[in-house]
Amino acid sequence: MRRSGIAAWLVLVGLAAPFPATAACAPRAFDGASFTVCAFDPRRDDIRLFWKGGDDRPFGSLGALADALQKRGERLVFAMNAGMFREDQSPVGLYIENGRRLRGVDTRDGGASNFRMKPNGVFWIGDGVAGVAETGRYLADRPPARYATQSGPMLVIDGRIHPKIRPDGTSAKIRNGVGVDDHGQVTFAIADAPVTFDVFARLFRDGLGARDALFLDGSLSSLYAPELRRDDELLPIGPIVGVVSRPAVGSN
Repeated sequence: MRRSGIAAWLVLVGLAAPFPATAACAPRAFDGASFTVCAFDPRRDDIRLFWKGGDDRPFGSLGALADALQKRGERLVFAMNAGMFREDQSPVGLYIENGRRLRGVDTRDGGASNFRMKPNGVFWIGDGVAGVAETGRYLADRPPARYATQSGPMLVIDGRIHPKIRPDGTSAKIRNGVGVDDHGQVTFAIADAPVTFDVFARLFRDGLGARDALFLDGSLSSLYAPELRRDDELLPIGPIVGVVSRPAVGSN
């Protein structure tokens, strides 16, 4: 019988030591649309969430985060906006960074925002493991999250498309999201041109093999992928997900 929910991810934690992250982004065509897809393994790649810098102000852009990390001797190899935010660039819903819960979970109903197109969900990262879970399941199982961001709607839930995403939907936007497959691989995707929720959800389920996937944002969706010479600077943005590489010990 298949392990259900978050518990399935916990068995994926490996003992392999982390190594510097490598380029992992590539173009991907699906159902007549074009995307950029970036895949990482949380057992090896250092996936983190970022919101504010040392001055307690939001980074606000992917480039600003890359510059701040460079000053600390780290290299940003990938970044993407990681959820919806308020006018002050604070996250909407749950936000955990480096083990500290900076914003609480939002379970309210109502409103026209995509965030409240229930069920919404949480993308979380632990030590060597990551997952995407519907918000209620996340709260029930409480995974060992060192980082977490809440957004919505869920795109794929346990292999099924979100029940409110319709194949005949006509709203098309630039969208970005994250999915996790049965092997624990984390895959981020951003549309290169406007797409509907249905096409985007099926990309994750049918094109990328994600058992669970979460919509992160639209319209302001941005990508930092230096190997593709891409640094989207749509301003401002709130929380950011990034993959960080540190120089090897003894390197110059």
